[in-house]
Amino acid sequence: MMQTPIPRVKICCIASLDEMRLAVRFGASAVGLVSAMPSGPGPIPEERIAEIARMLPPPVASFLLTSKQRSDEIISQQKRCRANTIQLCDRIERDELELLREALPGIALVQVIHVHGPEAIDDARAVAPFVDALLLDSGNPKGKIKELGGTGRVHDWSISKRIRESVDVPVFLAGGLTAENVAKAISEVHPFAVDVCSGVRTNGRLDEAKLSRFFDEVDGQRN
Repeated sequence: MMQTPIPRVKICCIASLDEMRLAVRFGASAVGLVSAMPSGPGPIPEERIAEIARMLPPPVASFLLTSKQRSDEIISQQKRCRANTIQLCDRIERDELELLREALPGIALVQVIHVHGPEAIDDARAVAPFVDALLLDSGNPKGKIKELGGTGRVHDWSISKRIRESVDVPVFLAGGLTAENVAKAISEVHPFAVDVCSGVRTNGRLDEAKLSRFFDEVDGQRN
């Protein structure tokens, strides 16, 4: 019987070279580097994003998290930061996505879908053909102050599962994941990857013990 692949792990909100090296040592397949956001934890200066992206060993992916919605601004930001993946944390219009594709060949595009209810399924289906992956999170881009990630809240995994089943691109699962719930999340959703920020931190700093427990739980998901 074929084994179900163990999900990859993306560690988000990486703030320094030391945190990057710690995440890589535990087996992260990707690290998230947060640029300016309207709210939430983790933003660091673009100069530091560029430094971490430059020092990241291949084949670990560097994700630039951006709140920008205009292609020209995103293109300029990527050229400053040099990450190999752009995580689009807000809604991007289709024509802007096409401009990004044309201007940034070889740079992967990952669209965040904020899962509030079943309407997220239609949002995911509509954008999936134009990006390389989807990341399902628990933000609220329609709030008075936009929440574009890093909330530490769990969303409805049954909707995430329906999204994963209905699209042809890899799905990252984020939103309130910890060592205590990641095994259940994986068993319910079967994502391509899991994405964690606050769940492996203590007082805002990457916590080696929490990282170890989180990876142990992920590695234990063999069927």
